[in-house]
Amino acid sequence: MSANGDILTVNQLNVAYGEAKVLFDVDVHVRPNEIVACVGRNGAGKTTLLKSIAGFLKPASGAIMTGSTSLVGLTAFVIAGMGIKYVPQDKRVFSDLTVRENLELGSYASGDYDWDKVTTYFPKLKQLMDRKAGFLSGGERQMLMIGRAILGGPKLLLVDEPTEGLAPSIVSHLKDVFVELAKKSALVIVEQNLPLVCAIADRVYALNEGRIMAELIGREAIRPEACEKYL
Repeated sequence: MSANGDILTVNQLNVAYGEAKVLFDVDVHVRPNEIVACVGRNGAGKTTLLKSIAGFLKPASGAIMTGSTSLVGLTAFVIAGMGIKYVPQDKRVFSDLTVRENLELGSYASGDYDWDKVTTYFPKLKQLMDRKAGFLSGGERQMLMIGRAILGGPKLLLVDEPTEGLAPSIVSHLKDVFVELAKKSALVIVEQNLPLVCAIADRVYALNEGRIMAELIGREAIRPEACEKYL
């Protein structure tokens, strides 16, 4: 952890795809057990930010630190091994493998075979262990992806658009799960569902065209109408 207590510090981050610059001087910080949300329109740079932290994109300039360790230039595999796990937006699982086999892959990578913690958060997965992941609903895939990511007890979860296209009952369940997960890990969630964000986030960063337009901290400041003006 850094001297100021942050589990993640992003400082003056600039990221480009070829000639097209996507993030401009982005500053973000995350404390232990904090739920941080990133909101903004499509194309605002939210996914690019998560992918840069997770090691899938190399920044043009700027710093990404966990404690006193720089993440810039490290591979995604190494960063995941340091306890920073990325759950992408596409709900992509190994569809030809069963739920059990998907979890086994997560366990193999992390050395953590305690699936009870996964099925405590997502009891439904217990009944689906022998089902091929390709036959799961969108909500069940999301449960599997988050379940796989929490193996190894990560210190930070980066979760991209977790509730997109999901039924209200699943969204409500995920909301409760995120609150529980924050007792053990910090979370950075990219999310369009403002009522959800405002119910659980300790800090919100609003992005527009690759720039941080606002940082909202605390329940009083984090309200749908405050976030809406940046969407």
